[in-house]
Amino acid sequence: MKRLFDIIFSIVAIVILALPMAVIAIIILATDGRPVVFRQERVGLGNKTFRIRKFRSMKVGTKNVATKDLKNSDDCITPIGKVLRKTSLDELPQLINILEGTMSFVGPRPLIPQEEHIRKMRAEKNVYSVRPGVTGLAQVNGRDLVTEEQKVNWDAEYVQNRSMLLDIKIMFKTVAVVLRGEGFAEGGDLNKREEKKK
Repeated sequence: MKRLFDIIFSIVAIVILALPMAVIAIIILATDGRPVVFRQERVGLGNKTFRIRKFRSMKVGTKNVATKDLKNSDDCITPIGKVLRKTSLDELPQLINILEGTMSFVGPRPLIPQEEHIRKMRAEKNVYSVRPGVTGLAQVNGRDLVTEEQKVNWDAEYVQNRSMLLDIKIMFKTVAVVLRGEGFAEGGDLNKREEKKK
């Protein structure tokens, strides 16, 4: 049922959002050139890697690490990229990932392979038994402001209690969280928060 839901609604979403996605692509191309879509290795179902798609929000040549691990991450983000990341519009190309079956609308957000500590914690809690999602419990319960341990706990809770009803609740809550800008923080902001705690 979940896979059928993903297929049907990803097709519907791609048709409805085709024009906005084309506009975003044109803006990226006009302001910062190619590539428009950024592809990156992420960890998915069965702890295996796949290539995620996102509208490019970082400058060409940016180091391939988690944003929080970039020095002066704010300087690496393009002007249009700041808007795309805050509104999560950079995630729209993942509709293709959903259609092809490497992702779902709802599930644990996929990590880059180099995030070894949290990857190991996820493996221990059977998080890789489900497809990664565009959004998930961690994203509607703190998003960028929760610790790695908290994220893994939210991911594990989702795996243990997953259902279509829970997915629908998470999707509606995601819209509210994004519209209110809740829990959003870039790498530089996160590092400043950590420094203040010390």
